[in-house]
Amino acid sequence: MKTSRPKNDSRSLLIAAAAAFCVYFCMYAFRKPFTAAEFDGKAVFGSDLKSTLIISQLIGYMLSKFIGIRIVSELNRKYRTLAILGLIAFSELALLCFAVLPTEYKVFAMFLNGLPLGMVFGFVLSYLEGRTTTEALSAVLCASFIMASGVVKSVGQWLIQVQGVNEFNMPMITGLIFLAPLLLSVFILHKTPPPSTNDIQARKVRVAMSSGDRWTFFRAYWPGLTALFAVYVILTIVRSFRDDFGVEIWQGLGVSGKPAIYTHSETIVMIFVTLLNAIAIYFRNNIKALVVTFSIMATSFLLLIGVTIAQEQNLIGPLSFMVLCGVGLYMPYVAFHTTVFERIVSASSLSGNLVFLMYLADSIGYLGYVLLLAAKSHLEASNDKLAIFQNALYSLSVLSIIFLGIAAVYFYHTLSKERSDVELDV
Repeated sequence: MKTSRPKNDSRSLLIAAAAAFCVYFCMYAFRKPFTAAEFDGKAVFGSDLKSTLIISQLIGYMLSKFIGIRIVSELNRKYRTLAILGLIAFSELALLCFAVLPTEYKVFAMFLNGLPLGMVFGFVLSYLEGRTTTEALSAVLCASFIMASGVVKSVGQWLIQVQGVNEFNMPMITGLIFLAPLLLSVFILHKTPPPSTNDIQARKVRVAMSSGDRWTFFRAYWPGLTALFAVYVILTIVRSFRDDFGVEIWQGLGVSGKPAIYTHSETIVMIFVTLLNAIAIYFRNNIKALVVTFSIMATSFLLLIGVTIAQEQNLIGPLSFMVLCGVGLYMPYVAFHTTVFERIVSASSLSGNLVFLMYLADSIGYLGYVLLLAAKSHLEASNDKLAIFQNALYSLSVLSIIFLGIAAVYFYHTLSKERSDVELDV
């Protein structure tokens, strides 16, 4: 018999979702504000300073994802709060070093800044997974990184343009501005109740995974997971490029000197993407939820192709183009965090947790982006970032649709067969 969730439990989950949103929103104030600076005319080691800083931080962030495959999926959950606080403190100390060290050492400071931050998402997500409302809770969490990037860029440019803050001091000051709300949000998140009996019946108990558990899970589903990881790499590359070079893309569209435009566009994207991904909670059947989600993801890639054509033909303006591109990129990207891996774990006959698959995908995705940026910085001294972005939307969207089709067919047949075998055994 189906029972409703107690009102006090629902209220606790709403509070947990809000706290998770705030924690990760504030984390972006320690990771992304430096991208709001242009560092015009500045170079280091013979390369453009901003591109070098982005690559340096991404290398640290990528390594953090690889480290997180083990640490985040294995760590005893009672230590999550301390882990989040320690990681944030380390990143702010790195921003202090970025402000005071000579230029060549600033690159290393930015590497240290990225090194702890890649694990924060996994610890926050672990509070939300394994529930019948996970998609809605995770959608709220993911809304934070959609909106936060634009907000911290706006804050960063405000500090530089209005307050006259030095470009190198700005990231550290931005982090300090968001420190108090982050501490409060972490404290509230720590009070999140564990999954209920109904949650466990629908989504299974989520357990820590040993090295053997992780290998067994991947080996069981490697064809479908490989196809999904390919899509995730593509999304990470294009989404990160849009994020890191947002200032230059907007300039290519003819928009500059408007700090609020980043917050405006990303807020619209956040609302659409959050609502679309949250509806997955209404699909009780895990396999059906996967099929519907894959269909929506494929539609999002078709949207990216369409809006790029429309922009090149001057049929839509800069704001519409950036908002629709944001929706088209973030819809499938967030779906990985909210639905895809959550439902695969739920439908599987093997024990596991969401954060393992999420961190495996993240580590591969960021490795791809780091390699791309490194190649670009050496092959071309000066790039038209808008043109690169548009070309990537065309080619990579087509590839993503193909890989999604492969994954959809594989998981539908594999998970359906597992379900049939279980029912026969019973």
